[in-house]
Amino acid sequence: MITEVARIEIDPANTAAFEQAVAEAAPHFRAAPGCRSFRLDRSVDSPGQYQLVVGWDSVDAHMVDFRASAGFAAWRALASPYFRTPPQVDHVEPAVEGF
Repeated sequence: MITEVARIEIDPANTAAFEQAVAEAAPHFRAAPGCRSFRLDRSVDSPGQYQLVVGWDSVDAHMVDFRASAGFAAWRALASPYFRTPPQVDHVEPAVEGF
């Protein structure tokens, strides 16, 4: 499994609306083949900074299958009006399991 980490910046004045939009998008991720988990983390220190954290079976499940789906289009239609800049996306995998 890999984890997609998307760093997202929004106007802090839009926090409630953005979080609602992401909640509305959750079913599109849940329905995506190869999607195993989904959450949005909010920065405590930097208002308007978020991390979307999504577990995928593979990079292709995210970048090929999901990106070509109606679910991705729905996610972007819901969330992208709030983006200040395009999200910065990384795919990560465990390197050290501490405890």
